[in-house]
Parts: sequence; C-alpha cells; structure tokens
Amino acid sequence: MNFKKANNIVGWVVCLIACTTYILTAELSGSYWDCGEFVSSCFKVQIPHPPGAPFFVLIGRFFIILFGNNPLEAAKAVNVMSALSSGFAILFLFWTITHFARRIVQGARKIEDLNKNEIFMIMLAGTVGALAFTFSDSYWYSAVEGEVYALSAFFTALVFWAMLKWEHKADEPGADKWIVFICFMMGLAVGVHLLNLLTIPAMVLIFFFRKRHLFNYKLIKKYFVRIVLIGGVLGFIVALIQANSVASQAGVSMDATVAMAVLFGSFIAVGILYLVERGNKEKRELYGGTYIFFILSIVILGFVQIGVIQESIQQAGNMDIFFVNTLNMPLFSGFITFFVLVAILMWFAFRYAKKKNWHYIRLGLWCLTFMFIGFSSYLTTMIRSTANPSIDMFNVDNPMSLVGYLNRSQYGSFPLLYGQKFTANPIAAYYGEENYQKGVNSKGETKYIPTGKTFSYIYSPDDEMIFPRVWNTGTDRNQTDFYASWLGIGKDPQTGQYERAPNFVDNIKFFLGYQVYYMYLRYFLWNYSGRQNDLQGNSVTDVRDGNWITGIPFIDNLMLGDQSMMPHELQINKGHNVMFALPLILGLIGMFYHFKKKGDDGLIAFLLFFMTGFAIVMYLNQAGNEPRERDYAYAGSTYAFAIWIGIGVFQVKYWLQKITKPRVATIATSAICLLAVPLLMAQQEWNDHDRSKKRLAPDMAIDYLKSCAPNAILFTFGDNDTYPLWYAQEVEGVRPDIRVINTSLLGIDWYINDLRTKVNQSDSIDVIFTKKQIEGDTRNQVMYVPKNYPQSRYYDLYDMLKNYVGSNDPSKMQELRNGASINTFPVRNVYVPVDKAEVLKNGTVNATDSVQDALRFTIDKDNLFKNDLAELAIIAANKWKRPIYFTMNHQTGLGSSFESYLRKDGLSYRLVPVASSDTSSNAQYNEYKARFGALMKENVNTDWMYNKLMNDFVFGNANIPGVYFDEENRRHLITIREAFADEGIELARVGRIEDAKKVLEKCDHMMLQENFPYGMPSKYGMHNQTSFKFLIAAYLAKDQPLIDKVTKSLKTDLVQEVNYYNSLPPVDASNYSYETQSAQQFLMVMNQMEQEQAVKTLPPNLEKADSSLHTMDSGKK
Repeated sequence: MNFKKANNIVGWVVCLIACTTYILTAELSGSYWDCGEFVSSCFKVQIPHPPGAPFFVLIGRFFIILFGNNPLEAAKAVNVMSALSSGFAILFLFWTITHFARRIVQGARKIEDLNKNEIFMIMLAGTVGALAFTFSDSYWYSAVEGEVYALSAFFTALVFWAMLKWEHKADEPGADKWIVFICFMMGLAVGVHLLNLLTIPAMVLIFFFRKRHLFNYKLIKKYFVRIVLIGGVLGFIVALIQANSVASQAGVSMDATVAMAVLFGSFIAVGILYLVERGNKEKRELYGGTYIFFILSIVILGFVQIGVIQESIQQAGNMDIFFVNTLNMPLFSGFITFFVLVAILMWFAFRYAKKKNWHYIRLGLWCLTFMFIGFSSYLTTMIRSTANPSIDMFNVDNPMSLVGYLNRSQYGSFPLLYGQKFTANPIAAYYGEENYQKGVNSKGETKYIPTGKTFSYIYSPDDEMIFPRVWNTGTDRNQTDFYASWLGIGKDPQTGQYERAPNFVDNIKFFLGYQVYYMYLRYFLWNYSGRQNDLQGNSVTDVRDGNWITGIPFIDNLMLGDQSMMPHELQINKGHNVMFALPLILGLIGMFYHFKKKGDDGLIAFLLFFMTGFAIVMYLNQAGNEPRERDYAYAGSTYAFAIWIGIGVFQVKYWLQKITKPRVATIATSAICLLAVPLLMAQQEWNDHDRSKKRLAPDMAIDYLKSCAPNAILFTFGDNDTYPLWYAQEVEGVRPDIRVINTSLLGIDWYINDLRTKVNQSDSIDVIFTKKQIEGDTRNQVMYVPKNYPQSRYYDLYDMLKNYVGSNDPSKMQELRNGASINTFPVRNVYVPVDKAEVLKNGTVNATDSVQDALRFTIDKDNLFKNDLAELAIIAANKWKRPIYFTMNHQTGLGSSFESYLRKDGLSYRLVPVASSDTSSNAQYNEYKARFGALMKENVNTDWMYNKLMNDFVFGNANIPGVYFDEENRRHLITIREAFADEGIELARVGRIEDAKKVLEKCDHMMLQENFPYGMPSKYGMHNQTSFKFLIAAYLAKDQPLIDKVTKSLKTDLVQEVNYYNSLPPVDASNYSYETQSAQQFLMVMNQMEQEQAVKTLPPNLEKADSSLHTMDSGKK
C-alpha cells in the first residue's frame, strides 16, 4: 500500500473514531453558558451577542433542518454539528501530523521510495497525535455542545492543513489556488470566531520556507529596515500629535510615552534583525528572513483583523452617514457605494498588476477578494436584524450598528501595551469621535443621530506603565482586591486605600504567575498531564480546586499536599483524570525531535503553538476572578502540541531500536504509545465528557418559567439564568408569554427599546423614558443629589423617574468638574402604590395575605446606572398589571429593603406588596428559626409552590444512574434542592407535615446520591450549607429515613474535609480557615440535633435524665 492510500484510509478511520466518540457523548439537549443563546439563534436565524457568528448560525440552521426542524431535536442537531466539526478537525490534524512526519522520514527521497515500515510509522505518528487531541479535556468539552469553538477548530485545522497542501504542491501550476481557498475559508471562519486568524503567522512562515530560494534577501532586508525606521518616525509623529491633542482637550500635561515607545520600538525591531543575523553567519539569510517574515505575518494578522474586519465596515458606515445625513439618500446607500468603489479599485489593481506581471500582488488581491466574500456572511446579520427577531443583540439593522457590533463596543476596552495600574484614579477625561446610531430626527426622518462622543479616562503618567497586566480598576468582580491579594499589597480597612501602587516587578509577577501559569499552563497541563477535579480554581494558593496533577503521589503531594487525604467525593470526582504526564512527556520528546530533525517545520509548529497559547494570554489580559474556567480559549495550543505527541513516536522507536530488533521495536512503540497516550486518555476522560443523558440546562429553565404566573416579567442576572430560558422559549416553546429581561443588558439603549415591542406572546413593556431620553450615553448614570425634600418621607417612584430623573431642567441636574451636566434623583425613599383590589384579582397576593397600601423601599446607592433606572422604571410603570419575578433574591441591586418584598413561587421570586410572616405554632420550627434564622428566612407561596414542585418541576435526568453533573450543573441542582427545602420548611411551619415529607422525598428520589450527593466540598461550602437546610426540613417533616441519609452523607464529608484541611501545611491550611470553621460548626450542630432527636424518642421515664445529661454536655462544649 502506497503512502497516499494509507494516509487517506487511516485518516478517515481516525476521523470516524473521533466523530463516533463525540456523537455518542454529545449533550442530549441545550447546555449552559452561551449554548442556549447560540442554539436559539440557529433555530430562528437570530442575532447572538457581539461580535456575532453569522456563518455558525447558518450552518446550525442547516443541521436543524437536516434533523427534521423538530424543536425538541434542535439542540441535539447543533451538538451533532459540533461533534462532526470536531471530528473532521481531527482528520485534518492527522494529515498535518503525517505531513510533518513524512518530511522527516522522506528526506530528499520521493514519496514513492517510502517502504512499508516507514509508512506504518508515519501512520502511527498521525494516529497517536490525532487521537491524543481527540480525547483531550478542553477540546472534547467543546466538541459535544452547541458552541462556536468546535466549528472554529474545524476551520483552524482546515486552513493550516490546506497551507501544508500548498507547500507540497507549490511547484505545480495553479498551486496558489490553495492560498486563495485558505483566505476564503478564513473569511467564512470570521463568521464563526476570530481564533482562526491566529494561524496566519505560522502559514506565512510556511510560505517563506517554501519560497525563500526565490527571494532576494538583501533587497527584502533593505526595504524592511527602511519601512520600519520610516514607519517608526511617522508613528512617533502621529502618536505625538495625538498625545498633544488629548492633553490640550483635557487640560493636562502631555504624556509622550506611547510616541517614544513607537520610535524606540522601530529601532529595537531593526536591532533584533542584526542580532539574529549575527547568531549564525552561515544561515544569516535564513534566520534574518524568518524574522522579517514573522514581523510581516503580525502585520498581516493586524491588517486582517483591523483593516478587513473592522475598518472596512467603519469606513463604509462613515460613508453611509454622509449619504444619509448630507445627501438625503436612503440607509445602506453609502454602505453599498463604498464596497462598489472598493470592487472597482480592486479591478483596476488587478489589471495593473497583470500588466506589470506582479504575481504576488495579484495573489494578494485575489486573497483579499475571497476573504471579503467569505466575510460577507455578516450581511445576513443586518438582514435578519431588520425583521426584529426575539434575540436581536445590538440591533444590527444598519451599517453603524454593525460597526459597534464587530468592535464589541458594549464590552468596553482594555489596555494592552500601555495603560493604567489598578490603583490609579483618573485625572481627566478625553472625548473622541462622535458616535451615531439610526434614529428619527425632529422632522420625523430616519437619519443617523449623534449619541455622544467616545469617552476614555486619562491617568497620570505615574499611574501608567508599559505592558500593563494589573490594569483593571473595576470592582464588579473585586478585581482590584484580587490583584492586591495576589501581589501581597495590603489595604487600609479604614480608608479602603491600598498601601502602595504596583510596580513593574509586580506587573510581571502577575503576568507570569496568574495569566501565563494559572490561566494557561494549568489548562494545558489538564489536557496532557492530569486534572485534580472539576471545581473551579481561583488562585495558586487554592490547592484543593481545579489544579493540574500527574497522578504520581510524590509529585502531586509535593505541589498540593497529601492527595490521599482529599474528601472521598473529590477523590471519586469524575473530573479527576490521571495521565501520569505521559502525553506531556511524549509531546516534549516530539518537540525536541522535531527541531532536531526538521528545524524549520519545528518552528512552524512552535509558532502555531505560541500564537494559539501565549499570544492569546497576552491579548486577553485577564484581570482575575473569572466567572468560569477559560481553557476552551486555548484548545488551539493543545492542537499544536498534539503534532509533537505524534512526532514523539519516532524518538521512542529510535530508542527501542537500540536495544531490540527493528520489527520488535516497531511493535513495542505502537503498543507503548497507543496504550500510554490515547487509550489512557480515553479511559480517564470518557466519564466526565459523556453528556448523552443530561439535559439540566433546559430543564432548569423550564422550572424557572413554570414557576411564574401567566404574562410575567422575569428579571435575570447572568448567562446561566438567561440563555437557557431563551432556549426554552425560543426553541422548545415553553411559556412564550413571559418576558425575560437580562439586567446585565438593561444598561444599553437598544435593549431597553426592544422592550417596547411585543415578543412572541409577551406584550410590550412601558419603560417610562422615551427613546431620546436613554439614547446613547444619555442617563448612563444618575447621581443622588438631595434637594429641598424631607428625606424621611417616601415619594412616588413613577413620578420621580418621569418628572425629575427624566427632566433636563438645569435645576434638576448637577454640573460636573469637566463642565458636563448629569441627571440626578433627589430622594432615596420611594414607594409604588398598591391597588389592593387589583393585586387580589390578578393573583399577585393571596386572600390570606396582609396586603400593604404601598411597596416602600430605600434606594441605597449614590449612583443609579441605566440598568438600575430601567429596572425601577419597569416596576413603577407596571402598576401591578403583570407579575414581576426575579431569578435571584439577592442580586436585584435595589437594596435589602426592596428584597424583603420578594416571595418564592418555585425557583423564581415574585414581587408582592405583602409583609411576610413566619409565626408558627410548631415548637420545633420556632426553635430552629431562632437558631438557624439565616437559613429559614424565605417567604414562600406555599400552595402555588407545592403544586409546581410536585407536578411541574423537571430535574435534568438527575434520577438516571451515571449521569455526570459538573460544578456548574451542581450549582443549579443546589438551587432546585434549596427550593424543595424551603417548601418543606414552610409546610412544616403551617403544620402540613405529611405534605412536607412528600416534597422532600420527591426531591430525594429525583436526585440520586451517586449523581448529586448531599455532602460534597464546594466553593464556600454552599453545597453542604444547602444540604444542611434540606436536613432541617427533614427534621421538621419528621422523616427519619431521610434524616439518616442526609446526616450520614453530610457528616462523612464534613469530617473528611476537616481532616483534609488539618493535613495541609499551615500556609495552605490558612486559606481554608473559613471552610474548616464552617465544617466544624455544622458537625457540632448536627450532633446536637441528633442528641435532641434521640431525647424526643426516649421513653418518658428516661427523657428527663437524658435531657440533663445533654445540658451538661452542651455546657462543656
């Protein structure tokens, strides 16, 4: 069998293995995080969050139609699309590895000269490397859910393989069509995810190495030096002018740091070239050329990302503004004209290049043309947005909205090369270019309306640094405290000021320790060494959660403490994967072997590895306290490393061949490498990547939605209590009468304006403010400025918002130091009037409730942001006509006095004008309430909730043995368990003991211990705290079997946790002081509860004696 035939057959077999694996383990339905949003977008061809994924949406829609357009199969269809995309990426990885391997083995010979043994070894290398990546943790995770990363990986693998295909055929006529094909695929890939662009540097080096014999190095070097130096000087002048403009406008001294950095950077770039040449005079042209083309590749990458993707749309949008506002032409006229002019310009360029016989110019123009064609999938975004679909993120129905959509403007920006320290305070503000969005002018004409200028803070040069890594001054996730804790910078508890500002050493320490090691290398080692468990880690000081391991006790215990002392539930955690670092070792062997045998190919693989790993680390500039693990972003890096895992096979055979016969060495190499890497990885990773029976995300969404009364408004707070709800409504058609409102998006004008229209079966919502009053940056922030109003009184919320906050009367505004004026609110105490007859009629309150005449609460913020204003406006304008719910009772942002009016109706909390009551004739309830009040404070709608829990709730198949729920899933199962505990406690309070028992046993039956134990370590002990609450409910329901079951599980885990924390070195143990004290306290209380229960079950003549003994024991404690 010749090489080509073997390569195709084995490649397709490996592809079949990968596709089968992923399809068998694909999630049964929708998943958490962005999956619900993407599946919903695919189902109805809607608009997901910026910067969008139009090509992903189109392909997803195709697969949904392929599966019969069945709403109940839509998520599975998109999941299968991801599975097949990932499987075919493995095919291209296999062919990539065999390409590199063949070049090592073949040398100067022809392919036809390869013998059977050589072909076998090449196929073995491809198989080992490709299957190692197939079963890697991060890649497998993305391969079985409806997210963009699987399809993005397919395009990444495709274009890199296609470049190698060009390399193989470069001397044949028409070979350059492969490069044009690559650019078309990259254009399409932009409509999935931008990660694909990171292959450009490696592909440029492939081009250079293959064609360098045709290049005049001296000429290239001369122009490189000239362009860099001239560019540096011009860049210096432009940066200096910009710095002066900023300083003049803001009234501060000029900061020329960036300008100087540009100038010196150009000199350094040229200096490095001469250093590279001096490194090896014999290969100076090779080394120098490699360096020059690497710099060129970065320029090309920047040109594509900024020039093609962003700036082309920006300039087309600017032309559209001119055509619409100045020439009075319709929308899109300038946009279309711009690209017509671009097409004409490129046609003339083609003709001129052909006339001059400029081959590479023509090739570049063809590449640019086909990249634009691929990129044109974004036109579907504007087309669909004009139809106002339910999910219409950023309202991209015009070119200027598309500009902001692609630029991700709603997420803000962060510094990369120069910026502030986290301790910095702004000294001024800079206002840049005017922003425009589609609107209606005073004449009623559709125009582009100015909405305010771009805004950025200016900091003192002393508070800024080059390459800022500790930059985030925000507090929404306690980023500043995270930096300070990591760097050991103290904080004055009185003033809240940090003891010192971070210096550059601190900056690099955070970069290397957190961003590089903890947020990249830790993930990388999960894939090829081993993973401790599925708990999310937060810091290198967290030795319990989410670390990388080897599975070798000596090494792991040295790094993380005695792993044998880990609580049992973490030892058997399905996310605990042990690979003894064998894939890592084989990959490192392969890397050194690759550089030794074929240095240029090794450099190409390394550049791919670097750009999809370390380069992403530098670009993301993560600030800490991330809401989830981010390993999926670096799957390209593990992809590149898999090439070396495959190459490592040759070194293993070389070593074995020294001690045994070639045939035996080949067999032994095959057995060792296959068993030690892909088979071991598959065995370890399968159980925590098998999602084939799980459907918790949609079931949880159904529970939230079915908790609500008809025509409700439901406020949500994050991705995982929003996107699954969108999926349930948009795809499965569950409760389309409910309007889901994400408070994170409420601070954006387009989202508020979307509420004014009917969506599905949900009527429009009054938001008090007009479109003009919330346009752009208007009322982004409203300041509390007390005026001549008695502050102890309560004022009508609707009136305050409409007539005071909504007014531009200068007397109702506050002038800032920069001369701008800001809207204000004059009082904190507000009320919403209550029509008692109306709220009783529409079911807001029950007949037995003590209804108040007004909902009174205090705004405890000095500044209300636009999302706060919108939330208050919706509540005030609703006037109790529609039920209002929240998915959480502690994140409304409106203060604790407001939260006291929330009543639990299932999983959702309903806003009710009712004074809660927790009085009870149940003596045990009253006793527990006095002792555990913080756990028993929920206001519960008893009858409504009982019906929902017993008849409507679904549990994501937690009652099926062997279904795996990772940490994020367990957090949501905890929420369901807590709802049952709350209802059980409430039923016991009102004396319905048997009903309480039924509720608790229903929950216990639907959540198997093997899938979701009562006792288990978690962040801040929240898992065990909820289970303890469930235990309280079991005691109140007098359900002894359930009491015993929960107690046994809880106590076992708590004892093991205490023993584990006490086994750690003092430095590590101190990080778990809260968990240790909490566990000890729970154990003490549970022992007391058991003793009290034993006393109650004793015969009457022994009860008094035992009671006195118990009192004495308690006194000793």
